[in-house]
Amino acid sequence: MGEENFRGFWDEAYNLLKEEYKANGHENEFNLWFNMSYVEDSISDNSIPQITVSVPSDFMWNSMITKGYISAIQSKIEELLGMTVTINYVVKKKETTLYVPINSSNQEDKTDKSISSDTIKHEESVPKKQTHPQLNSDLRFENFVIGDNSDFAYSVSLAAAKNPGHGYSPLLLYGGTGLGKTHLMQSIGNYIFENPPEGKENLKIIYLTTENFINEFTHSIREKSTDKFKKKYRNVDVLLLDDIHFLLGKDSTQEELFYTFEALYNKKAQIVFTCDRPLSELKGIEERLMSRFKLGTPIDLQPPSYETRKAILLKKMELKGKKIPDDVIDYIARNVHSNVRELESCLNTMINYSELLQKPLTIDVAKKKLSDSLNQIYDSNVTIDDIQKVVASHYNISLSDIKSEKRNKKFVFPRQIAVYISRKLTEYSFPEIGNEFGGRDHTTIMHSYEKIEDLLKTDSSLNSTIELLIRESKEYKRI
Repeated sequence: MGEENFRGFWDEAYNLLKEEYKANGHENEFNLWFNMSYVEDSISDNSIPQITVSVPSDFMWNSMITKGYISAIQSKIEELLGMTVTINYVVKKKETTLYVPINSSNQEDKTDKSISSDTIKHEESVPKKQTHPQLNSDLRFENFVIGDNSDFAYSVSLAAAKNPGHGYSPLLLYGGTGLGKTHLMQSIGNYIFENPPEGKENLKIIYLTTENFINEFTHSIREKSTDKFKKKYRNVDVLLLDDIHFLLGKDSTQEELFYTFEALYNKKAQIVFTCDRPLSELKGIEERLMSRFKLGTPIDLQPPSYETRKAILLKKMELKGKKIPDDVIDYIARNVHSNVRELESCLNTMINYSELLQKPLTIDVAKKKLSDSLNQIYDSNVTIDDIQKVVASHYNISLSDIKSEKRNKKFVFPRQIAVYISRKLTEYSFPEIGNEFGGRDHTTIMHSYEKIEDLLKTDSSLNSTIELLIRESKEYKRI
């Protein structure tokens, strides 16, 4: 499919993002990190548009993925198109001439040692090994660092990949952000794609986020193309669906996923889901769909230990072909303990600093440059559960009291404070906070929030208490 089909959508999405960054005072950030150019587009075997862009290096591409810039422009294009797209890349270095300025005898070598840009282009045009258009080729089993927190999840995922559709289907991987759920899910997809079972060389594999599944289904209803949607998803051999917690409150999509699940389960397809919480904490999922989720094997991923975190950093450096001092690696491993994504973010910050500014890394530089990042990580890692525990302890009541229906002021006031802090420190919506407080209606949660907000306008002592509880919530479980 030619350039005229999706080039316009790419340009519009790119320009819209540029204007958004500019309006928020982040134009320099956009110019640095959206360093890519449109190359071509095509349609995959699964009828999914693929857009190929050029970037300066593999390292730049991986950094753009880690920081969320690729997903940002992908989401913007999908918003404009109303359908799922994938973005691939090729490395296209600037045309340049390379010289060897000094010979072994410290004399300037006058001989032209230049390498023509045509030679560089030829080397870069060597085709890479075929990869699945929806999967990140870096997310594979051999790149996954196994720790006490993830050894069982790794073993089960590998078993599912080696014998898809049998034994571990459906498979549910759950846990907090950045703990390796998507890595293992995509590892399963990459393994099956590259090592299909004998006699099944043309398996249909689809990976997508639940948000994209919802958007695509909604678009099919609007365009009266639901039959095409059903045919696409009910006939796959491997379905990898990321972040099913986004199904909450999406009744029509849940119904469609139920029938999709039935079709795939009956044909012994491999189904893998990920979620940010255990099934017992998923509220707003209809019972028959929940019962299907429960048919499979739920696997919990926990935050990695210090030893595993350090091993992950060393593995990341090996894959990037980089090296930074051991004491800097140790500093990152000891201070970033929540998830792998944040570990890699801090590692990339150090690598970027060293390469862009051509300055050596020291432990003092690491402490200075990572100070803001670490503070943001600590703040973003606060959970509603942490807040509830801190508030319950402060008011000498139990965690169950915070979530209960008890109406005594002894319990209602701390509960309202916990709701207020949850809204301030997390990105959860009022309905989502309500689910964490015993399944309360969002209007009740809004009332609690507004009640404390009004009291803070006149009660200085409450201000002090809230500030104390916010600090303690941020410090909770920090190593």
